Amino acid sequence: MSSRTAQLQVARRRAKRERAARRRRRIGRSLAFAAVVLLGALVLRPLFTSAVHKLTELPLTHADTIREQARAKHLDPSLIAGVIYAESKFNDSTSAAGALGMMQLLPSTADFIAQRTGGTRFTTADLATPDINIRYGSWYLRYLLNRYGGDVVLALAAYNGGMGNVDRWVAEAGAQGHRLRVAEIPFPETRAYVQRVLDARQRYRRTYAAELGLR
Repeated sequence: MSSRTAQLQVARRRAKRERAARRRRRIGRSLAFAAVVLLGALVLRPLFTSAVHKLTELPLTHADTIREQARAKHLDPSLIAGVIYAESKFNDSTSAAGALGMMQLLPSTADFIAQRTGGTRFTTADLATPDINIRYGSWYLRYLLNRYGGDVVLALAAYNGGMGNVDRWVAEAGAQGHRLRVAEIPFPETRAYVQRVLDARQRYRRTYAAELGLR
């Protein structure tokens, strides 16, 4: 074998080894990248799942308005959020009974609120505006709390079942020597509503403390 041929063979073997080394390095980089992506997915998945859960299972919008109305009306912002959740899950909707907006106010109730608050230009269509709806609903919630001496259960029962019914239930419970308790609310719908709001209030306190200005 000539010296020239031997040199060519050595060069080919060296080139082959270099190509193999480059191929191994590319595979190594690809595997490392895949490992980083997989690790990132494992780390971020719980955060993503938690965010989706908050948005779908426990929504919160218009937090700034809720905070503002809570301060203005001396209310627990998580209670306002709980009422909105129980009423509409933060959707602008109309009930079969004709209640409107996120806090599901009847036009007659809204007219009563407008008269009490000087809303001379108020129209029922205004209840479709979330800020107005939350402002009116928060005022009514404060009104009911004042009427029932700060008793949240009674205020929520009246929000759902009407003041006339709650006044009667309170009188009946008083005649028996005790305060009206959730379990004693005669209307199943109102009883379930009160418990749903109370449960939601606790969940909003835990989940959205920062957004609601609770810390």
